[in-house]
Parts: sequence; C-alpha cells; structure tokens
Amino acid sequence: MTTEESDAARVPRTGRRPGQSGARDAILAAARQRFARGGFDKTSIRAVAADAAVDPALVHHYFGTKQQLFAAVVELPVDPEIVLRQIDAAPVDRLGEAMVAAVVGLWDSPAGAGAIALVRSIVAGGDTTLARDFLLSVILERVRQRIATDGDDGRLRVALAASQMAGLVLTRKILNLQPVAELPLPDVVAIVGPAVQRYLTGDIGQGPRSGDEP
Repeated sequence: MTTEESDAARVPRTGRRPGQSGARDAILAAARQRFARGGFDKTSIRAVAADAAVDPALVHHYFGTKQQLFAAVVELPVDPEIVLRQIDAAPVDRLGEAMVAAVVGLWDSPAGAGAIALVRSIVAGGDTTLARDFLLSVILERVRQRIATDGDDGRLRVALAASQMAGLVLTRKILNLQPVAELPLPDVVAIVGPAVQRYLTGDIGQGPRSGDEP
C-alpha cells in the first residue's frame, strides 16, 4: 500500500451513514418529523432517507414499506398489513364483520397489550396527529376506496365505522365494561358487525349537504 493509499484509508468517509444501529434511530426520527409535517401521502421513503442521510435501501432494509415505517413511528405493535389482508379478503357486503373480527381479534391476541398501551398514552394526552393520519391514510383508506361511489366518497362512512370500532375497543379493553369485555369474539362479530356494515354500505340517513339543491 502506498503512502497516499494509507492516508486515504485513515480519512473518515463522509456522506451516507453506513448501516449501523444508529442509522435506524436516525431514520425513525426523520420519518417522525416528515410524517408530522406532511402526513402519510406526502411523505416518501426517498425524502426520509435524505433527511436521515442514509440510502433509501437502508430504510427498506430496516422497515420494509412506507406503511410499515409509519407503523413503527406510531409504535403500532403489529404490522397493519396483517389486519388489512383479512379485511381485503371479505366481500363488500361483509366488510363490517371482517373489520370487527380483524380488529377485535388483534386486540384479543398477545399483540393486544402493546395496542392497549398505545391507546392509553393517546387517551392520557399524547400526540394524536400521527395516529389519526395513520388511521385515515392507511387503515381506513383501502376500505373507503372499496365503498366509494360517484355520489358518496365514503369518508363519512368510514369515519362513522371507525367511531363504532373505537367505542368498542375502549369499552372492551380500556374501561373493561361488562359484559362487553367478556363477550366471545364470535358474539362480538355477530352483534357489532351489522352496525359497522350499515355505516359502510347501508342507509345512514344523511340529509342534504350545505349548498346542495333542495
């Protein structure tokens, strides 16, 4: 090795971070800021990588997809794709039952403890911005696209369905309201599923919007 080569070898490299453990924390910090500023849709893996001074491939290596990166930022204890695949597999007229079965099934599983901790922190005054954007942009958006029609974009419907699910989870897992808390999952699906389905595809009694012709 020449003297020049030896000197060059001793000079620290600049630019992209290598894939050390610190890079993962830098990616999470950059993603948290990006998602908070621009939301899910306007944030890209490439932009997060640039902010964290790493290669985009390293973001994919640690977190997979943008959806999985967002789940890590909001500290969701399970890959949301697991839940979404169950809902995607259901026909439109059974979406209510599928949503209840998938969501309550997750909360009843071993991963549910982490989800409960997340909700408790939000209820206690944590930042709701990222959680809300994740719910609307990731979890509910795929359902909304399936139920949307020319005269109804489905946004109110999925919001109402989410409110029903949130109330169910709160009473079942946070407040431990009996006998709801002890109902077996099939009973919960049979009782609550039709109500969620009505919000999604049934008559919700929505009157004319402001500005609409009478």
